Amino acid sequence: MNIDVFELDERCFLSAQSMSNLKVSDHFQVVKLLGEGSYGKVMLAVHRKRGTPMALKFFPRQSTSLTSFLREYNLSLSYCTHPSLTRALGIFFSTPSYYVFAQQAGLYGDLYSVVVSEVGVDEECVQRVMAQLSGAVTHLHSLGFVHRDIKPENIFLCDSSCRWVKLGDFGLSRAIGSTVRAVWYESPFCTPEVEPAKEAQKERELEGTEEEMEDIWITVEPCIDSWALGVLVYCLLTCCFPWEESTHDDHSYTIMKENQRDNPPPSQFEGLSPLVMTLFKELLHPEPKHRGNPEEILSYLGGPWLMETEIEEKRKADEAEKEARKIREGAGVEEELMREGRGER
Repeated sequence: MNIDVFELDERCFLSAQSMSNLKVSDHFQVVKLLGEGSYGKVMLAVHRKRGTPMALKFFPRQSTSLTSFLREYNLSLSYCTHPSLTRALGIFFSTPSYYVFAQQAGLYGDLYSVVVSEVGVDEECVQRVMAQLSGAVTHLHSLGFVHRDIKPENIFLCDSSCRWVKLGDFGLSRAIGSTVRAVWYESPFCTPEVEPAKEAQKERELEGTEEEMEDIWITVEPCIDSWALGVLVYCLLTCCFPWEESTHDDHSYTIMKENQRDNPPPSQFEGLSPLVMTLFKELLHPEPKHRGNPEEILSYLGGPWLMETEIEEKRKADEAEKEARKIREGAGVEEELMREGRGER
């Protein structure tokens, strides 16, 4: 376990001693809701004294432990120093109903709104986004943490054209090597190694019992984030998901799993270039121990990720070669005429 994990625990202990009770309206002008979920809500606000915009993240005290709140706050504040990680701003407090901390605001929404839009994302933009996220996640891993919740809703836009994105929401982040209870949820971002948790849930439902079953535990490893990044690449390129869930009873997933070796790619991957298919085989390997690292995304940048791009690049290369051939042939004719003029024949 990285030493920073122990430092994080110490920071949480110290910050618990200095947390203030504040009234939001005394210090902030709340502008609008930016997002909400099971964790709570995020509001865009302007600091009354500083005049700067920021995002206030509200955690209901009724359903949030002080420990988990301080852990997310201190992780974001002290370790998210990469430009593509959302950083806390050193402001944290409580109200009668909420724990709150301030963080950098993504003023242009999140990546989900781009994925589901009719416009979509062009390939150059996809590669630009993935290059940033690869660096951000690799940085987080180097400190000893795994994000565990990479998805479009947690990637925030700092401009309207995705030239600068930030990965946020560190509520599920855990130390590499720690063990967590396997929780299955119906999503393509859910890794296949937690399928046993789904089977246990189905068994409990079939038996109609409310009795506690033995928990299934998994080790937190960087390959969890690799899987999510692979699914994200697919989402950005196609504006849809490769499968509904990564389990044996999902046909699209099982077809991909069976075609993991050298067979032709499954139908849902038609239109994608061999280059990005090789990347998918690295990031979306069903076996965690064989999954590639997020850093490997950098090796696949620059080349075409869509077949239409590859075809267009080949067409341009052929045209350039034809033009070069004409120039060479023209130069050859000119040289021949010059030789004749000098009587060298």
